[in-house]
Amino acid sequence: MTDATFKPTLYLKAGCPFCLKVRLFLLETGQLDQVVLREFVPGDDEEAAIRALLAPVVEKVTFPTAELTPGRFTTESDAIVAHFADLAGVDPDALPTYRSYLDGVYKSMQSLFRENLQLKKQAPSA
Repeated sequence: MTDATFKPTLYLKAGCPFCLKVRLFLLETGQLDQVVLREFVPGDDEEAAIRALLAPVVEKVTFPTAELTPGRFTTESDAIVAHFADLAGVDPDALPTYRSYLDGVYKSMQSLFRENLQLKKQAPSA
Protein backbone atom coordinates (compact mmCIF):
# COMPACT_ATOMS: atom_id res chain seq x y z
CA MET A 1 0.00 0.00 0.00
CA THR A 2 1.43 3.39 -0.94
CA ASP A 3 1.38 6.37 1.40
CA ALA A 4 -1.37 7.92 -0.76
CA THR A 5 -3.70 4.96 -0.14
CA PHE A 6 -2.63 4.22 3.43
CA LYS A 7 -5.37 4.25 6.08
CA PRO A 8 -4.32 4.26 9.72
CA THR A 9 -5.15 1.01 11.50
CA LEU A 10 -6.45 0.89 15.06
CA TYR A 11 -6.12 -2.29 17.08
CA LEU A 12 -8.77 -2.29 19.79
CA LYS A 13 -9.72 -4.60 22.63
CA ALA A 14 -13.47 -4.87 23.23
CA GLY A 15 -14.44 -3.44 26.61
CA CYS A 16 -11.20 -1.48 27.05
CA PRO A 17 -11.88 2.06 28.36
CA PHE A 18 -8.74 3.41 26.62
CA CYS A 19 -9.86 1.90 23.30
CA LEU A 20 -13.36 3.33 23.75
CA LYS A 21 -11.82 6.75 24.41
CA VAL A 22 -10.09 6.70 21.01
CA ARG A 23 -13.10 5.27 19.20
CA LEU A 24 -15.45 7.84 20.76
CA PHE A 25 -13.13 10.70 19.78
CA LEU A 26 -13.01 9.48 16.18
CA LEU A 27 -16.78 9.02 16.09
CA GLU A 28 -17.48 12.50 17.46
CA THR A 29 -15.04 14.14 15.03
CA GLY A 30 -16.37 12.23 12.03
CA GLN A 31 -13.11 10.40 11.42
CA LEU A 32 -14.12 6.83 12.18
CA ASP A 33 -14.41 6.05 8.47
CA GLN A 34 -10.84 7.29 7.95
CA VAL A 35 -9.33 4.33 9.82
CA VAL A 36 -9.27 0.55 9.62
CA LEU A 37 -10.54 -1.01 12.84
CA ARG A 38 -9.23 -4.36 14.02
CA GLU A 39 -11.05 -5.21 17.20
CA PHE A 40 -11.02 -8.39 19.22
CA VAL A 41 -12.77 -9.91 22.17
CA PRO A 42 -10.25 -11.20 24.72
CA GLY A 43 -9.57 -14.87 24.08
CA ASP A 44 -10.77 -15.02 20.48
CA ASP A 45 -8.68 -16.03 17.45
CA GLU A 46 -8.38 -12.41 16.30
CA GLU A 47 -6.60 -11.52 19.54
CA ALA A 48 -3.84 -14.05 18.88
CA ALA A 49 -3.43 -12.81 15.30
CA ILE A 50 -3.26 -9.16 16.37
CA ARG A 51 -0.80 -9.84 19.19
CA ALA A 52 1.44 -11.82 16.81
CA LEU A 53 1.33 -8.97 14.30
CA LEU A 54 2.14 -6.26 16.87
CA ALA A 55 4.76 -8.06 18.98
CA PRO A 56 7.67 -7.38 16.59
CA VAL A 57 6.80 -3.68 16.11
CA VAL A 58 5.95 -2.35 19.59
CA GLU A 59 7.87 -2.54 22.83
CA LYS A 60 4.89 -3.96 24.72
CA VAL A 61 1.61 -5.07 23.15
CA THR A 62 -1.13 -3.01 24.77
CA PHE A 63 -4.38 -1.57 23.56
CA PRO A 64 -5.22 0.60 21.87
CA THR A 65 -2.38 0.44 19.37
CA ALA A 66 -2.42 2.43 16.16
CA GLU A 67 -0.35 2.36 13.01
CA LEU A 68 -0.67 6.08 12.27
CA THR A 69 1.62 6.18 9.26
CA PRO A 70 3.23 3.24 7.46
CA GLY A 71 5.45 1.47 9.98
CA ARG A 72 4.89 4.03 12.79
CA PHE A 73 2.99 2.55 15.73
CA THR A 74 1.90 4.07 19.03
CA THR A 75 0.26 2.44 22.03
CA GLU A 76 -0.70 5.60 23.92
CA SER A 77 -4.37 6.58 23.67
CA ASP A 78 -3.65 10.28 24.29
CA ALA A 79 -1.07 10.30 21.48
CA ILE A 80 -3.55 8.63 19.14
CA VAL A 81 -6.23 11.19 19.99
CA ALA A 82 -3.72 14.05 19.58
CA HIS A 83 -2.73 12.76 16.13
CA PHE A 84 -6.32 12.70 14.91
CA ALA A 85 -7.16 16.01 16.65
CA ASP A 86 -4.34 17.63 14.68
CA LEU A 87 -5.59 16.09 11.43
CA ALA A 88 -9.12 17.37 12.06
CA GLY A 89 -8.05 20.69 13.53
CA VAL A 90 -10.18 20.16 16.63
CA ASP A 91 -9.65 20.66 20.33
CA PRO A 92 -10.63 17.45 22.15
CA ASP A 93 -11.72 19.48 25.17
CA ALA A 94 -14.38 21.19 23.00
CA LEU A 95 -16.14 17.89 22.21
CA PRO A 96 -19.08 17.45 24.61
CA THR A 97 -19.55 13.68 24.36
CA TYR A 98 -15.82 12.95 24.50
CA ARG A 99 -15.42 15.25 27.53
CA SER A 100 -18.43 13.68 29.22
CA TYR A 101 -16.88 10.23 28.82
CA LEU A 102 -13.48 11.39 30.12
CA ASP A 103 -14.94 13.25 33.09
CA GLY A 104 -17.43 10.51 34.00
CA VAL A 105 -17.11 6.83 33.14
CA TYR A 106 -13.44 6.97 32.12
CA LYS A 107 -12.42 8.80 35.29
CA SER A 108 -14.29 6.24 37.40
CA MET A 109 -12.65 3.36 35.51
CA GLN A 110 -9.19 4.84 36.09
CA SER A 111 -9.92 5.15 39.80
CA LEU A 112 -11.09 1.54 40.00
CA PHE A 113 -8.05 0.39 38.00
CA ARG A 114 -5.64 2.14 40.40
CA GLU A 115 -7.52 0.74 43.40
CA ASN A 116 -7.33 -2.76 41.93
CA LEU A 117 -3.56 -2.42 41.42
CA GLN A 118 -3.12 -1.37 45.05
CA LEU A 119 -5.20 -4.28 46.29
CA LYS A 120 -3.18 -6.72 44.20
CA LYS A 121 0.05 -5.33 45.66
CA GLN A 122 -1.32 -5.76 49.19
CA ALA A 123 -2.69 -9.25 48.66
CA PRO A 124 -0.50 -12.14 49.79
CA SER A 125 0.84 -14.29 46.97
CA ALA A 126 -1.09 -17.48 46.40
